[in-house]
Amino acid sequence: MSNENNLSKVARVTFLFWVMKICATTLGETAGDLLSMTLNVGYAISTLILLGVFIVTLVLQLRSRAFHPALFWIVILSTSTAGTTLSDYMDRTLGLGYAMGSLILFSTLVLVLAVWRYSENTLAVDNIRSRKAESFYWAAILVSNTLGTALGDFLADDSGLGFLGSALLIAGLIAVVVLAYYFTRINRVTLFWIAFVLTRPFGATFGDLLTKPVDSGGLDFGTVGSSLILASVLFGLIIYTSFRTRPRSS
Repeated sequence: MSNENNLSKVARVTFLFWVMKICATTLGETAGDLLSMTLNVGYAISTLILLGVFIVTLVLQLRSRAFHPALFWIVILSTSTAGTTLSDYMDRTLGLGYAMGSLILFSTLVLVLAVWRYSENTLAVDNIRSRKAESFYWAAILVSNTLGTALGDFLADDSGLGFLGSALLIAGLIAVVVLAYYFTRINRVTLFWIAFVLTRPFGATFGDLLTKPVDSGGLDFGTVGSSLILASVLFGLIIYTSFRTRPRSS
């Protein structure tokens, strides 16, 4: 089977894309914590389980012949949940700490993007039509979501900002990126990846804000309640986009 596909199988970058991305990354934080901490599975076993889920969903995505919103967002969600437990395993179980974990993951993301750029001559996500380019796309997403978790934990736990303060700071940075998109000539691909990375720590800190006890600076909805609410919102949006999206050839 040829590795080339005339169909673009990734979601177009619209306002709804960013809403669903934030929802998926926040759900990834709460669901990852639900498995590793609430259910006491542990970071290592949770990471193996969730990376397995990611691999299965990724294979289905790569083998698909058209864009399917449900499948696409399930893969996004699997990168987010796996990234949550993988980051926690590196930072807590291995004892690397949030700063060192973030540095390692940032370096890994830069490497993935550099190899992708060298191989495909572009990092644009609006015209991905080969299996190799799509593989780079998903590798960058997995690493960026893992990096975002580490950055979010660093801000919430080590910086002294707390969950709410960290979420507000990252929201402000995202707003700066949006303004740069509309009012500057900064490369749009660069802005996309900056925004993509930033939405993950926003989801991580917002997820912690929802789940953590009040005396820890959270709202104490718990991992189960928060995950159910976020899953309902995300899957409602997936159903909406599925009805309005047809398999596309351009």
